[in-house]
Amino acid sequence: MLVGRENELRQLLSMLDDARSSRSRVLAIVGEAGIGKSSLLDAAAQHATGMTVVRARGVQSETFIPFGGLFELCRPLLPFLDRIPDHQRAALEEALALRPAHRGDRFLVGAATLNLLATAAEVNPVLVLVDDAQWLDGSSADAFRFALRRLQADPVAVVVTARINESSLIGGSAFPLLHLGGLTLDQTRSLIEHHSLHPMPEALVDRLFRGTGGNPLAIVELTGDSGWFDEAAPLDAPVPIDSEVARVYSERLRALPAATGTALLLAASNDSPDLAEFVRAARHLGVGAEDLAPAEAARLITLTGSRLDFCHPLARSATYGAALPTTRREAHRALADALPDVEFDRRAWHLSLSVVGVDDRVSAVLEQAGEHARERSAYDVASRTLDRAALFAPEEERRARLLLAAAESAWLAGMSGRAEGLIEAAKQHATNVALRVAIEELRGYIATRVGRVRAGHQILREAAENASVADPDHAVLMFAEAVNAAFYAGDPAAMRSTSERIVAIAKNTTDRRSRFFSSMAQGMAMIFSGDGREGVALLRSAVEFLLRSEELPNDPRLLAWAAMGPIWLREAGAERSLIATAFGLARAQGAVGILPFLHAHVALDQAATDQWAQAEAGFHEAIDLARETEQTTELAALLSRLAWLEARQGAEDRCREHAAEALQLSRDNGIVLCEIWALAANGDLELGLGNAVAALAALDERARLLEKQGIADPDLSPTPELVEVHLRLGHLEQAAALAEVARLEADRKGQPWATARAERSMGLVAADDAFDIPFASALISHGATPDLFEEARTRLAYGARLRRARRRLEAREQLRLAIEQFDQLGATLWSEAARAELAATGETARRRTPGTINQLTPQELQIAAMLGAGRTTRETAAAVYLSPKTVEYHLRSVYRKLGINSRGDLAAALGGDRSGT
Repeated sequence: MLVGRENELRQLLSMLDDARSSRSRVLAIVGEAGIGKSSLLDAAAQHATGMTVVRARGVQSETFIPFGGLFELCRPLLPFLDRIPDHQRAALEEALALRPAHRGDRFLVGAATLNLLATAAEVNPVLVLVDDAQWLDGSSADAFRFALRRLQADPVAVVVTARINESSLIGGSAFPLLHLGGLTLDQTRSLIEHHSLHPMPEALVDRLFRGTGGNPLAIVELTGDSGWFDEAAPLDAPVPIDSEVARVYSERLRALPAATGTALLLAASNDSPDLAEFVRAARHLGVGAEDLAPAEAARLITLTGSRLDFCHPLARSATYGAALPTTRREAHRALADALPDVEFDRRAWHLSLSVVGVDDRVSAVLEQAGEHARERSAYDVASRTLDRAALFAPEEERRARLLLAAAESAWLAGMSGRAEGLIEAAKQHATNVALRVAIEELRGYIATRVGRVRAGHQILREAAENASVADPDHAVLMFAEAVNAAFYAGDPAAMRSTSERIVAIAKNTTDRRSRFFSSMAQGMAMIFSGDGREGVALLRSAVEFLLRSEELPNDPRLLAWAAMGPIWLREAGAERSLIATAFGLARAQGAVGILPFLHAHVALDQAATDQWAQAEAGFHEAIDLARETEQTTELAALLSRLAWLEARQGAEDRCREHAAEALQLSRDNGIVLCEIWALAANGDLELGLGNAVAALAALDERARLLEKQGIADPDLSPTPELVEVHLRLGHLEQAAALAEVARLEADRKGQPWATARAERSMGLVAADDAFDIPFASALISHGATPDLFEEARTRLAYGARLRRARRRLEAREQLRLAIEQFDQLGATLWSEAARAELAATGETARRRTPGTINQLTPQELQIAAMLGAGRTTRETAAAVYLSPKTVEYHLRSVYRKLGINSRGDLAAALGGDRSGT
């Protein structure tokens, strides 16, 4: 009977109805111990007629078991495993120890959990109940959180409970939240009447109500406590609920026979309710199942079939807490001795709780358990297990190695703060040079990813120097990562000096990967510092290596770097296929850790073509992943590049919001490159809005920052935009001088994208009888790049010059093409400017019909792009970590907004692909 919880129960029943109607619902219930959370879950399960009910419960002593909570939840759904995508099924089977495991990405397990629930829900609506989420193992919590955030249109209802003010998967999840408070006085009276055999004086009812805050468990347990009937006790005496209920349980414990106390402690020390397992361990302590009978009579435990459960977690805590440390260690030793070898995860932890001080055997067993957890992608559990293994390690080097492994696992689990703390601990014990290099490499890599790019560069460079003699190939890789860190820091001098060290070391190695990283790093450094032509040649050689490489699919570092060369080259050639190839392989492998980085490059590439819808969707997905994986550097990059795209689109409010966040992150962390990109977005926005003075201020700020940093890559230069702004302001001499600067900057790089922009600038300032040649040259160069927007801007500028030269028919031809291209992209501000120019020639352009892809949400855009490119619903769902039914839900919304009804219409609405990817 749920006394006083009728409203909450109605809310749960409404959720069940929604789920039966294919509307996913998630509810988090928080409250103190004993407030009635579990009772609400039980009631929901009883009312789940026609639904498949799956449950999991966090247990405090089970937080070290990899995916223990997930296995409990998924066990009834295992028959559906064969129906989810192969790579997800493999990841989930490895996580649940159903097949041999290898290290993978933790989010892939979450995606598999989502698809397993969705697949089961295709047969019957599913009710998921997760109790005491604060005690779930971290790996299960990660998988649940990832899955539940992405439930949208499946017949699944989820109720999660957790103790208030305790860390759990609920934290930061934005799930609807129900705070479960205490009962009212009337409800307290009803509950007492329901549970008490004798009437209770009203004064004591009032005292019990006020003292417990209406906590149902405390009320029920204390109702039978004779201490409450002390009429002399002050009626307003405070009652700490946990301690007071625990006191009741402790008094019951003290009344039990000694053998029962020993048996009960063994049960409290165990992390499994399996009665047979208890019996095996009990033999080592000279007790048996029969000794549990007095505890059951005292309402401390329940025995149901083959299960042994405590009546409440507080009863278990009271039992364990009342025992002497030596007695607890004996109980854990008995459990370790009783567990079979196949249960080495649990056996290792019980063994570790049975000893004091260093113990090489315990350390080794814990290390094995930690490595097993890592293989199953249970990185949170692995980190804590390996950390504990280090505590028992008798040798300093072994302790340092275990702490490093724990730090790596913490980083892979998305816990950067914990990872950095473990790294600092590892440094205190490491004396071996190779081990210290490995520690510093991880420290530098994490520093770079979480925003401290200058520190990351310095750490990685020093580590590479220390490794350069003993392991030159590894040193080259670290030096390359240091160059990339310096790139984000906007420091071309550091890039150049570091790349020169790579060249010196790479001369002494025959490893092809080392030569690839050497060419990439040196090429980037040269372009950034102004030696564009030589830098481009080096990048080309690196790209050619990757195009011929058979190693790319199996090398995460190569995957991440594969997308960089084509972006730096900005050409329309075959090398751009590397971006899509690397991204596709990362998705197929579930390599979510590098997906934000690759997503940024894919979306940047798409934003520089006619695939703006896909780019916007990609930016948003990558931003979500960067936030989830705590990658501040990539987040700043993604926000700044999204703002740049939104500036081109004319999405003023969104552009300003994202640019402001990117600027804040960049300036707080010294990520100068992203600051430059965010300033570029602001300048482009003001230019598109026609705010010449504001545009000049933003462009000048960007130019000053580039000069201060010594960055000489023309692709980052605002000079072509400054030419246009100065012309709008009537500053003809300044514009002409800047156009010449743009030409010289572009010539140093010799790439078509920079050349086209420089030639447009020359055309803008040329005399009336001389502008055709630079504009024609610009359009030829545009043809060698994928950037449709820049081409449209050149046609607009060319058409405007032709109109002012009274060559109206030629002007109309260019302006019509500009309008068509701007409309295709969704560059509304620029389209309006081109229309105004065309109207000035005496011709009015037909308005584009409303109902464009600009009306779609980022997620709808992403799904539409994949389906429009020919992917099936299930392929799309697997790629974007959603369920097929959610993909179909979004597709219906896309059809409705665009006024279409087929995949063919969808492909046409998204436009052609000029990118070749």
